[in-house]
Amino acid sequence: MDKKLWEKCVEFHGHLCPGLAIGYKASEAAKEKMDISFSKDEEIVCITENDACGVDAVQVITGCTMGKGNLIYRDRGKMAFSFFNRKNGDALRVVLKNWPRSGDRQKDIDYLLNCPCEKLFYYKKPGFSVPEKARSFNNIVCENCGEDTAEHRIRIMNGKKVCLDCFKEYSRKE
Repeated sequence: MDKKLWEKCVEFHGHLCPGLAIGYKASEAAKEKMDISFSKDEEIVCITENDACGVDAVQVITGCTMGKGNLIYRDRGKMAFSFFNRKNGDALRVVLKNWPRSGDRQKDIDYLLNCPCEKLFYYKKPGFSVPEKARSFNNIVCENCGEDTAEHRIRIMNGKKVCLDCFKEYSRKE
């Protein structure tokens, strides 16, 4: 285990926790299995299926971030991370197995950090392909609230261009 990298993850995240350890181990597993390193641009992509603590470790270790467009949140409520290498087409989904939680935070962190990755994770092929690279969009002013909104998030409502916050979804159920 790279203690300095772990400490960097803790510093970025703000505290020690089992979730951060899971993201650390998942990222280390992907690096080893896919022979990848820190992504300076969008050459490595991670699609996370959760918005928990482990995602912070993924950012620190892999360089995948929301701002660069190579960290994508796919809300499934699973402790699963799919990694893609745009250079060679490799893809790997790392999914946490059920593990013996002790209820003691520090014991759980120690267990996760010292457990072999093969015991912690299932390795699968992602059921989806690597997304296109990030693009820039023009902004359109919402005709209801007046805020600039990326054009691909604008909806038409009563003949007006409105943002998602102002848009009222059509529903016959109330």
